[in-house]
Amino acid sequence: MNRLVPWAELCVVVEPHYPKRGNGRPPIALERMLRIHFVQHWFNLADLACEEALYDSLSLRRFVGIDLGSEPVPDATTLLKFRHLLEEHKLGERIFAEVGRVLQASGMKLASGTIVDATLIAAPSSTKNKQQARDPEMHQTRKGKQWYFGMKIHVGVDSQSGLTHSAVVTAANVHDKHPLPQLLHGQEQRVYGDSAYASQKALIHGKAPKARDFTNQRTRRKDSVDEVARRKNRNKSKIRARVEHVFAVVKRLWGFTKVRYRGLAKNANRAFVALALANLYMSRGRFTGEVRP
Repeated sequence: MNRLVPWAELCVVVEPHYPKRGNGRPPIALERMLRIHFVQHWFNLADLACEEALYDSLSLRRFVGIDLGSEPVPDATTLLKFRHLLEEHKLGERIFAEVGRVLQASGMKLASGTIVDATLIAAPSSTKNKQQARDPEMHQTRKGKQWYFGMKIHVGVDSQSGLTHSAVVTAANVHDKHPLPQLLHGQEQRVYGDSAYASQKALIHGKAPKARDFTNQRTRRKDSVDEVARRKNRNKSKIRARVEHVFAVVKRLWGFTKVRYRGLAKNANRAFVALALANLYMSRGRFTGEVRP
């Protein structure tokens, strides 16, 4: 990841909001703080856990650029303040957008198809806390016969490269179809999605007039099954399945299956940064020459 992340470009995004050197204690180098922040995402570490991991791991200190012989590891409060800086100025979204711009400049162009989907991120449903209440910005929803409490990450993924080009974060009770126009870039010729996006041609054409609806259609009508529609859905799903690779990286590799903070804004910032890092990870073969076995 050291070679994949465009450090200089991302520092330019954050630098206008980062503390400047003055009469007080000089701030820690911006790139170092970004590296530590990304380590938190890759290893799913809280602020204090990240501080301890940097003291314990020589390889992490080498990646971040810390020599314990001459300087200490930034403490958990410093990491907390840097995260709050990113959240306050919504820099997670800007990091996501800048990574997309860098990837497109390197030759990864958006194809004519977009895959839309959403995934649930769980939040604590217990009221055994200081406020004695659930997070008011999180809500519950039903999927199948199971109830979930938390938020949703909605993504628009390029059908050819499998990279995420747009994302929206909402409470879990928001239906998948509502953020649909925000997930399209407008130049699509095909839009893929599961049956939650069925019969949404008006929403699709409102943002992408040339797009054809390739979302999966419902196949069960009363007691019968439409086998023709079922076969069509199976063919569409061969392409639609690429969106699951994004969720596999964010949720399984990065460990973002549960919210860490209260409120949508803080967790949305984490989601955008995680998606940006996932895009870089999924495009690693282009930059490192890696060949799949």
